[in-house]
Amino acid sequence: MWMSFAVVMAAIVLFVWGRIPLELTSAALVTALLLLFHLHPLHDASGANILDARTLLAGFANPTLFAILALLVVGQGLFHTGAVEKLTRYLGGLLHLAPKYAISLTLLVAAGVSGLVNNTPVVIIFIPVLSAVATRLGQNAANVLMPLSFITILGGMTTLIGSSANLVAASVAEASGSPPIGFFDFAVPGLFLAAIGSIYVLLVVPRLLRPRVPQTAAGHSEAGKQFIAQITITKDHPWAGAKARAGYFPDLADMTVRLVQRGGRTYLPPFEDMTLQEGDTVIVAATRKVLLEALAQQKAEIGVSAARDEGSGASHPDERGSAEPREPLVLTEAVIAPGATIIGRTVKQAHLSDDASCRVVGIERRSRMVRTPMDQIHLEAGDVLLFLGTPKAIRSLRDNRDLLLLARSRAELPVPHHAQLALGIFAAMIITVVSGALPIAIAAMTAALAMILSGCLTVKQAARAFDRNIYLLVGTAFALAAALQKTGGAELLAHTVANVFSGYGPAALLSALFLLTAVMTNFLSNHATAALLAPIAVSAAIEIGADPAPFIFGLIFALNCSFATPIAYQTNLLVMGPGHYSFKDFAVAGTPLILILWLAYSLFAPFYYGL
Repeated sequence: MWMSFAVVMAAIVLFVWGRIPLELTSAALVTALLLLFHLHPLHDASGANILDARTLLAGFANPTLFAILALLVVGQGLFHTGAVEKLTRYLGGLLHLAPKYAISLTLLVAAGVSGLVNNTPVVIIFIPVLSAVATRLGQNAANVLMPLSFITILGGMTTLIGSSANLVAASVAEASGSPPIGFFDFAVPGLFLAAIGSIYVLLVVPRLLRPRVPQTAAGHSEAGKQFIAQITITKDHPWAGAKARAGYFPDLADMTVRLVQRGGRTYLPPFEDMTLQEGDTVIVAATRKVLLEALAQQKAEIGVSAARDEGSGASHPDERGSAEPREPLVLTEAVIAPGATIIGRTVKQAHLSDDASCRVVGIERRSRMVRTPMDQIHLEAGDVLLFLGTPKAIRSLRDNRDLLLLARSRAELPVPHHAQLALGIFAAMIITVVSGALPIAIAAMTAALAMILSGCLTVKQAARAFDRNIYLLVGTAFALAAALQKTGGAELLAHTVANVFSGYGPAALLSALFLLTAVMTNFLSNHATAALLAPIAVSAAIEIGADPAPFIFGLIFALNCSFATPIAYQTNLLVMGPGHYSFKDFAVAGTPLILILWLAYSLFAPFYYGL
């Protein structure tokens, strides 16, 4: 038992320290447990080792783990098809008007919904939306995703069905002699704690999260880097008919129109009473993210028409017949090397867009923002070229000595023709989970498979969505929890606290049980913690002659204090990958929240319940 405590303490120190890679730490901890209980087995009445390798490694096949990994694939499908783009644009408009208030309002809506349905599907819905909005506004997704998880957990404190842990605690308490708990029986203290916690989550948590650089293609490019691109308006182009108002084009809000060419004439901003029409050539400055989204629309061929006008005679890769290309199109950046032979030439003269499967769609010059059509820009050393092409064609650029491909700048073009299909798969998954027709693990794995079979994702794209850190972390957490439970360490700790503080009155005992539960729920599953502590809370309250209700309610609130570790709650694991959080991030942001809620309930409960 004491060796189990030692391993758990070592795990906490190593995870929070963060100097050793998480994969290595997880593997070392699991190996230590396997060796410990193989050399010093823990036998049951029949003589069998109750902590053998099968038991300790069972967490790596846990349905929760597979659900999380499958949900990562589903989320990748939504992003890759651009399925959340319309909602993102709407929220993005709100955020441009009042960023802080709009994000806060969205998070509060998520918290409110979490009080009525399980918070896991709520977080699943909001992760892609808030991630895309943050990216669109040049903000880090880490500033919104951990608050999303925390605030939905707080919302789950307000009703009996807010989380499954609430139901488990209520049922175990009732079986232990406590009166049945109604739907809104603890709504008042729950709303009080949720309000206090929400203030901390909205105002403090984003400030505590350290800056991070996601190891993704999109994260590689600076959010403010502006590329010059050239668009020729065709008959059915989505920008045909766009009208200028107050000197700019509101329909092109994410781009800066540098000039418009029409019938041999050039128009510079501010644009007055101008309507874009067929045949216009529009020169815009836009970020790589905006260009990526525009290129994903089949008719919005930024830069492609310009390359065609230069005499290449090639069509866009998406226009090779009616069938869609099987290979995904890739966007990547390359810098013109010092001394390159193409310096002083245009893109056409340098033959950079002669290949139909790879062409230049944007040019970025750090020294200044030019007001020149893209096909007339003379290249300079240090210019960044944005290429669009097939993976094979992009790889061939490595052989061009005039270009230096930027590491991790590669991003695959979304496939918007599958957006409705991806949304349908996602909606079906949510409906089956919320209705209880399927467990979340089965629904998520079915949806992930459907994303691949339907063509929303390739197998390689789906495989890249997996996060091995999450896989190892969750499996290790289950092994540690099994060791604590099977050795009796968790039960000993609970009984010790109850015995020590029962002599100091109901308020002190209630406060101690809350804090103990909050600590344990961050390392054990909240279901296991509820099953272990609910009988102790009821019996301790009855023994000192107090009403068990405040103790059970405190237990429920404390079970939801799953903020200090990513393994404490499923929603923490869901945001860990997209937010690029470390174990330490949860400890830094979540521990103060636990202490705030503990102090708040310790002061509120004696006053409200007359303890």
